[in-house]
Amino acid sequence: MIKQALSVLIIEDNAALAANIYDYLEACGHHPDAAPDGESGLALLAGNHYDAVVLDWMMPRMDGMTMLARLRGTGSRIPVLVLTARDQLEHKLEGFTTGADDYVVKPVALPELEIRLRVLVGRAGGAPASGQLLEVADLRFDLGPCRSRAARAACR
Repeated sequence: MIKQALSVLIIEDNAALAANIYDYLEACGHHPDAAPDGESGLALLAGNHYDAVVLDWMMPRMDGMTMLARLRGTGSRIPVLVLTARDQLEHKLEGFTTGADDYVVKPVALPELEIRLRVLVGRAGGAPASGQLLEVADLRFDLGPCRSRAARAACR
């Protein structure tokens, strides 16, 4: 099985959480980018290609649902995973109705977040181009640039 690197935009106003997600995804061979609010996120989406978006709901300047509605209003079908503290059913329904492809309540285990992103991109027909990881049984061969042993261990 070949795993391909994903280009992921993290839109999260909590700098520590955004950095944690960023570092984990990068250690797994992905190409993360980050924005602190919906306005900045939309600007990055307009000028760059991403395979998926991790989107917080409660942010300054433009909240996640407003940003998601604007994104979907442009016709974009990019997979969006909402990662939020809002755990009520009404919030989940609003998130999906607005256009979320997945909805995860914080806190989340980073390996779970990564596999959810892979599944979303795979179902959307995404075909990222770089950073392939070849896996056969328990053998892994990174076809991309060499990374440290610690970084590789984080992705298992």
